[in-house]
Amino acid sequence: MSPLTNKTPPPDAGGGTLLQEQAHSLLACPDCDLVFPLPCLSPGEKARCGRCGAVLMEPKSHGFDYSIALALTSLLLFVLSNTFPLLKLQIAGREQIGAIMTGVHALYDQGFWEIAFLVLLVTIIAPLFRIISVLYVLLPLWFGRRLVGAAHIFRWMEILRPWAMSEVFMLGILVAMVKLGDLATIQPGVALYSFAGLILFMAATDASLDDGAIWVRLEDGA
Repeated sequence: MSPLTNKTPPPDAGGGTLLQEQAHSLLACPDCDLVFPLPCLSPGEKARCGRCGAVLMEPKSHGFDYSIALALTSLLLFVLSNTFPLLKLQIAGREQIGAIMTGVHALYDQGFWEIAFLVLLVTIIAPLFRIISVLYVLLPLWFGRRLVGAAHIFRWMEILRPWAMSEVFMLGILVAMVKLGDLATIQPGVALYSFAGLILFMAATDASLDDGAIWVRLEDGA
C-alpha cells in the first residue's frame, strides 16, 4: 500500500505546456477530490487517499487481454439472451413463449411507454453500451492504438454503470417463476441461462478493468 500526500504543482512559467504535462501526472480522489501526484505502483500494491482513505489506484496483475476476453464472452451471451426464448409457459393447454423484449412490448402496448423505455434502457441499451465500450476502448489499446473519442466513451461508460441493472431484471424473472410455479408449467429457455451468465461475466469484466492503467494509456495516446 502506498500512502500519498497532497502536493501543489509549481506555477506555469512557460505558457500552457507545463500545466498540461503536470495535469496528466495528477490524480484526484474519487471521494474527496484531493489531488495527488500520479503514483507508480506494481501489481498487488494499492494507493489510498491520505485524507479519506479511498482507493486511488490498484494495478491489476493481468493485462487488457483478460478484460477483452470477458467482454467478448459477455457480448456472445448478450446475443444469445436476446435471440433465444427466455421462458416457455404452459397454462390450461395454452403455450406462450416469452423473450426479454416481450415485457417491453407488453408495457408499450398497454400505454406505459415510459416504463417500457426504462426497462429497455436498463436491460438492453445500457448493458450493450458497456460491453461495446469496453471493446472499443481496450481492443485498440491492446494493439498500441487509440480510437477517436475513446476517452469520452470510457468516461460515459463509468457514468452509465449504475443503469446497467440486468441483475434486477433477473430477480424479477425468478420472482415471477416462483409465483407462477403452482399455476403453470414453466420451462426455462436458452436465453435464461445465457442471461444469468451475462450478469456474471459483466460483473467479472467490471472487476477486471484497471481504470488507472486505462486512463494513463488514453492520456498518453496509447
